[in-house]
Amino acid sequence: MTNPTASQAYLQRFSLAGQVALITGSARGLGLCMARAMAGSGAHVLINGRSADATEAAAHTLREQGLAASALPFDVSDDEAVADAFDRIDREHGRLDILVNNVGARNRKTLQAITAAEIRALIDTDLVAGMVLAKLAAERMVRQGSGRLITITSVAGELARPGDAVYPAAKQGLTGMMRALAVEFGPLGITSNAIAPGTFATETNAAMVADPAVNERICARNPTGRWGQPEEIAGAAVFLASPAASYINGQVLAVDGGLSILF
Repeated sequence: MTNPTASQAYLQRFSLAGQVALITGSARGLGLCMARAMAGSGAHVLINGRSADATEAAAHTLREQGLAASALPFDVSDDEAVADAFDRIDREHGRLDILVNNVGARNRKTLQAITAAEIRALIDTDLVAGMVLAKLAAERMVRQGSGRLITITSVAGELARPGDAVYPAAKQGLTGMMRALAVEFGPLGITSNAIAPGTFATETNAAMVADPAVNERICARNPTGRWGQPEEIAGAAVFLASPAASYINGQVLAVDGGLSILF
């Protein structure tokens, strides 16, 4: 017979009670699902996006569900806005326990078609911004002696396809960044890991889900035979942020239904 007391004590290893979590790009999609799950696990989540209205609406929805959330709108590629946001975190919360680097942009073009300016813009948003955010978050976590850095990469960091030249390079760069952070900050009580999502039925992918030919191809390509639902990213995010993952560092967890293992 299961001991309820012992079971509850073990589940506390997955609690984020008392922690402050910043999830970038969390006004919708996978980011919002991760924010909702972390808030449901006890964290105060900071909802981020470029639109003040959208971030406040998302935070308001979570608060209506009895969860702790507030809006923190800023553009991750705007260094001044990022610095101001971290100053605000210091003033209002006095700590930052979890950073989820989730913002990502995509420009599906061949290398011959994409311009140098477009390449720089994509790398700046997908890679450079993540490094700047991790730097500022780590500064605070070092003072605390603990923290979780979680980077959202993609199975596209390991897999490539024609007509999408720059995105895989940026995502693979994030994997390298995540591992560099793991070895630099691991001795200081801060872990760094990544989640690599596969094909999820988010708002961004709605047109592909609705296209019968594309939908059939995506489903046939995946061992589960379907798209991932946005809420299915949540467990991985909470786990890596929690005390239960205290000895996991420098790893990539693919949440893709097995897409990346099928050839």
